Amino acid sequence: MKFISTRGSSPDVWVSEAIINGLAPDGGLYIPQVLPHLDMKHAPSYKDYPQLAHFVLSPFFEGDVLEDELLDICKEAFNFPIPLHFHNKNEAVLELFHGPTAAFKDFGARFLAITMERLLKKSDKKLTILVATSGDTGGAVAAAFHKRENICVKVLFPKGRVSARQEKQLTCYKDNITSFAVDGSFDDCQKVVKEAFMDKELSSKEGLTSANSINLGRLLPQMVYAFSSSLEMKDKCHEDATVIIPSGNVGNSCASLYAKEMGAPIKSIILSVNSNTTIVDYINSGFYEGRASISTLANAMDVGDPSNMERIFYLYPTHESFMRNLSAVSVSDDEIIESISDVYKNHHYIVCPHTATGEKVRKDLSLIEPTIVYATAHAAKFETIVEPIINQIVEIPSSLSALLEKEQHYTSIKPDYHLLF
Repeated sequence: MKFISTRGSSPDVWVSEAIINGLAPDGGLYIPQVLPHLDMKHAPSYKDYPQLAHFVLSPFFEGDVLEDELLDICKEAFNFPIPLHFHNKNEAVLELFHGPTAAFKDFGARFLAITMERLLKKSDKKLTILVATSGDTGGAVAAAFHKRENICVKVLFPKGRVSARQEKQLTCYKDNITSFAVDGSFDDCQKVVKEAFMDKELSSKEGLTSANSINLGRLLPQMVYAFSSSLEMKDKCHEDATVIIPSGNVGNSCASLYAKEMGAPIKSIILSVNSNTTIVDYINSGFYEGRASISTLANAMDVGDPSNMERIFYLYPTHESFMRNLSAVSVSDDEIIESISDVYKNHHYIVCPHTATGEKVRKDLSLIEPTIVYATAHAAKFETIVEPIINQIVEIPSSLSALLEKEQHYTSIKPDYHLLF
């Protein structure tokens, strides 16, 4: 399979080339020429996640130099649990926080790191990864790429706009990882990364590439848990599930939309967003306008101009087709607090502020069909928000605890890409 740019002015490439390049030369995002439709009768059990991942991803690696290594990559990347927690018969939470950094970004980051390292060993090249993060991405990328050969990573995060524990995760590495606290918002961080990529001389000299969800190596593996969770719900409830996805840069959402188009038993997809209402406003007006982000309790979702909307608009190019295939609901900070409290009181279950947006949408829509809310991060990463609401200490996962004990290392900079080098 070959991959093309959303902007239509770049050569077709294999998946390995798309992963190494990050962005297409014309500034667009790589997308598959066609989304394959999978015969789910031949799908491995959702209980064997690496085998299911290989089944889902194989069409995209057909003919690629890594085709024969894909199963081994999946086994190495996805070596932690991914349970579906049921509140009751029809309401489930997909716990995506059991990886090394207690966030869903571990799935894509680990797959990308392993893939890139294998590719670089074949080519004897070196890369510099630039990654902008609104919270969890940078920590997951830093953990996944730490001490990987022939790769250095520069992590940019908005100074003072991530939780204290998130900041520690972003800044606890040395060796091939360098962290920068940018004086600005996540959108400023993202702008710095894009400007660096557009500097062709610098990009070529440093071997720049991306590990954000604009990179296919991050996006494609996130399709797998959309298949896994919907297959499990289908097995247990005998119906297709409605999936509710807390959304920021919409990479997770785009991956799940791809999964639905490819045959995952998903009835519908609903995006829960915070007070950054760019997508909700587009649905209501038919006019898309990116804007500056607003700071909220669900900080990893504080994105005013989501990069992956370019992929979704390519998939659903008209307002009508967009509305047929997904909807979005905004949740305020007060509603996030209310949702954290309600879920704990009603289900004795603790959610992070991001997952709380999905739970709020599920409650308000009174959905009677099977529903899955993506739990995107462990609540222990947001203890200063969650613990006062539920009046309980949130237990810290052992993997996260080990990272929090490390010394911090970062440099504060203005939003200027020249200061990264």
